[in-house]
Amino acid sequence: MLKLFKLLGNKRLFVILIALVMFIALMGFTLGPRATLSWPEKFLRDTVGFAQNIFYKPAGYVAGLFKDIGNMRETYKENEQLKIALAQYTREKANYNFIEKQNKELMEDLKFTKQQEGKFDYSYHIAQVISVNADTVNKTLVIDLGERDGVKIGQSVISIKGMVGVISHVSNFTSTVKLITTMDAKDPNSNGIAATSMDNHQTFGIVESYDEATQMLLMTQIKQEDPIKAGDMIVSLGDTDKYPRGLIIGKVKSVQESKFGKTKTATIEPEAEFQDWKQLFVVFTPEAPK
Repeated sequence: MLKLFKLLGNKRLFVILIALVMFIALMGFTLGPRATLSWPEKFLRDTVGFAQNIFYKPAGYVAGLFKDIGNMRETYKENEQLKIALAQYTREKANYNFIEKQNKELMEDLKFTKQQEGKFDYSYHIAQVISVNADTVNKTLVIDLGERDGVKIGQSVISIKGMVGVISHVSNFTSTVKLITTMDAKDPNSNGIAATSMDNHQTFGIVESYDEATQMLLMTQIKQEDPIKAGDMIVSLGDTDKYPRGLIIGKVKSVQESKFGKTKTATIEPEAEFQDWKQLFVVFTPEAPK
C-alpha cells in the first residue's frame, strides 16, 4: 500500500512537472518575436471578438437610434421655423408687390392730373371703385367719394384714358356712376355729349348712344360738310356743366351717311376701358366747386 501511494505521488509530481514545462515552453513561444499568432491565441481572440460583436452591435444600434431620434426632433424644429419664415416672406412679398404696383399707378395718375389741371383749370379727385353693377339696362359702379368729399350729381368721372360716365347718385361716403355705355338716344333721361375733334375744331356732333353689339359709341347730327374723318380723337365740347371741355371720349373708326342723307354719323371707339377699373377721377370744375 505504501508503495502504491509513492507511485501515485510520483505520477502526480510528474504530471505537474510536464505541465510546468509545457507552460514555460508556451510562454516562450508566445513571447518571442513572431509574424503570426498561434492557434490558441487565434482561438482566444476570435472568441473575444465574437462576444464583443454580439454585445457591442445592439448597444451601438440603440445608441444610434436615440441619436437619430434627437436629430429628427432638431430637423422637425428647423422645418417648422423654415415654414414660418417662408409664410412670412410670402406675405411680405405679396405686400411689396401690391405697394409697388399701387405706387406705379399713383405716379402715372399724378402725371396725368398735373398735365390736365393746367389745361382747363379743373381739379381731379382720385376715387377707388367699390363695386360694379353689370346689369345690361343700368350699368353703374360705386366709388368711395361722396358728399363729404364735395361730390355732386352730374360731375364727370374719367379714367386716365378717357370718359367713363357721370355721377348719378350721391351719399355721404359713396357715389354712383352711370356709365356712358348706357347712353340711348331713345331714353329721355339720357343726355348726349356735345363733342368735337381734337384735330379739327370745326367738327361738331352729339355722342348720344352706345351700340352693345359693336361696343361703339355713335356720334350723330354731324353736318355733311363737316371735315370729321376716321382716326380723329373726339373730346367733349364743354357747352354744359355736366361734361366739361376737353374730356377724351374716343377715336373715330368710321363715318357714314345718315338715313336721309342730310347728316353724317360717326362710329367712335371709346378710349376708356370698361372693365378692371382701379383708380378713376371725379372732375371738379369752377362751376362745380368743392
